[in-house]
Amino acid sequence: MKYLVFVLCTVFLACGEKRTAMPAYMSVSNGYTTLNGFALGTYFKITYSDLQKRDYYDSIKYLLYRFENSLSVYRENSLISKINNNMDTVPDKYFLAVFDKAKQISEQTDGAFDISASPLFEIWGWGAKKRENRITPSMIDSLKQYVGMDKIWIENGKIVKTSPHITLNTNAIAKGYASDITAEFLETKGIDNYMINIGGEIVVKGKNKQGKDWLIGIDKPDDGNMISGLELQATLQLTNKSLATSGDYRRFFIDSVDGKKYSHAIDPRSGYSARQNVLSATVIAPDCMSADAYATAFMVMGLEKTKKFLENHPELEVFLICSDREKIVEYRSDNIKSRFVE
Repeated sequence: MKYLVFVLCTVFLACGEKRTAMPAYMSVSNGYTTLNGFALGTYFKITYSDLQKRDYYDSIKYLLYRFENSLSVYRENSLISKINNNMDTVPDKYFLAVFDKAKQISEQTDGAFDISASPLFEIWGWGAKKRENRITPSMIDSLKQYVGMDKIWIENGKIVKTSPHITLNTNAIAKGYASDITAEFLETKGIDNYMINIGGEIVVKGKNKQGKDWLIGIDKPDDGNMISGLELQATLQLTNKSLATSGDYRRFFIDSVDGKKYSHAIDPRSGYSARQNVLSATVIAPDCMSADAYATAFMVMGLEKTKKFLENHPELEVFLICSDREKIVEYRSDNIKSRFVE
């Protein structure tokens, strides 16, 4: 599917301004407006009920543009890039929210989720740089000394590091938070029924245009299944919750020397791709930032450790798709089972 990409202009239409003709990125049906676009290096689709047919595309694009200026490692002048380059800068509200949540979840998961593993993401090619040709154990070991959320903190409104080589990458949590802040924006406009989907990180509230809970498809975790929604493993019904999915079937490479598959799910503690049997992890949580981070953590932790973790986190609902001797098996937490549309 092709998405129309707009270059950000210095002047934006007033929030909710009506246009004389409906633009290509917008459609309206049964009192529900749908906006399609591109931001944060991925697509977004936002549907909301509004009898006035107000167009919030420009306002949402600007919101996400500001968000990228804070947390995108692909922008040289973003706040996080300045922090990574040890430039004097003051963290903004977006960075602070993500940093605090990342620190919390890193502690809860014993480091299975860690945004300070940026040096490892970079060497494997999952950051802003190209992958190294040959990655050796000594290269990994030299970088692991700069990984750990105990090595970076905020003091008197400033970032403090134990080493200038410590860097951050928030890709595994930022899209979820972007969906959260987009939901907050719609709430300020009095919109009570909506679905926000930014690169698969989803926030829903109220009902869809059929007056029912929103339906969310979970893709089959088949290598090469690159088109979202084309082949589904399951469908969930959801309202007033957030959902995120992490998988190893779209972002991976096969090493030309050893023939092994290396996914983007890097275990920060070992420095290598997580060698677990989880192909896809879907998490439902009260907020999408948390769902996003936990989905990544569970890919690293594997099935048994995730099940143990959930014993103390009843607020999370989890659906794991796993491989077992070349057979696909599912794990559904007890509190998610009623959501499946069979």
